[in-house]
Amino acid sequence: MSESKISILYVDDEENNLNSFKATFRRDFDVTVAISGAEAIELIKQKDFELIITDQRMPGMTGVEFLSSIIKDHPDPIRILLTGYADIQAVIDAVNKGQIYQYVSKPWDEQQLRVIISNAFEIFSLRRENKELMKSLLRANEQLEFLLRQKLLS
Repeated sequence: MSESKISILYVDDEENNLNSFKATFRRDFDVTVAISGAEAIELIKQKDFELIITDQRMPGMTGVEFLSSIIKDHPDPIRILLTGYADIQAVIDAVNKGQIYQYVSKPWDEQQLRVIISNAFEIFSLRRENKELMKSLLRANEQLEFLLRQKLLS
């Protein structure tokens, strides 16, 4: 893990779950909680998160609807869907529309969720590193093209 804590947004309409998640993981991770998809959307506008964990069944906006709504403007965070229901359609929608990394059944197991968070952050880090390498490669390519044009002109 990097020097700074992994930044996680946890979204759930049940306050007990929010408190439990925060109490369990706050020492190891930078945890922000939201009680609704709408509140989570506002938080995402103010802060970048590396991981987003959301409950599926919430009033007003499901977890899949929330994840789908943020993809365009916030494609980078790794997404994890939690649900206490064996709703296969929600899982299919989450994979197809919400681009989730993992589906976790509620109640979550602390050790299992720690492993999932760690693996998800590794993927996030690799994607970020890949993006930076691509930028460097494009810059190097532009510099080479410039030097080649200079050579051809002289």
